[in-house]
Amino acid sequence: MKPLILMCGLLLLAGSASAADIAAGKAKAAVCAACHGANGISIIPDYPNLAGQKVKYLESSIKAYRDGERKNPIMSPMASGLTDADVANIAAYFASLPGGG
Repeated sequence: MKPLILMCGLLLLAGSASAADIAAGKAKAAVCAACHGANGISIIPDYPNLAGQKVKYLESSIKAYRDGERKNPIMSPMASGLTDADVANIAAYFASLPGGG
């Protein structure tokens, strides 16, 4: 029983240590508003809505632009300077917004 309790405690600590900072994500995402809209809902038909998307999808997409796995003349340079923490925070921010569009 004690190993089970210890394992649960470690999992809880690991989850809280990697918790994203939505406020930091909102601040970092300010430049995203030019194309993706002030609240993650784009008014430009060719640009996707980011509000309400799943965190994992947003993280993997941003990292793919950043790491060169996905090429885009606008997104690749925008993502190039982001750290993993920045990406997690931005993804958490957009995921926290109500979807729409």
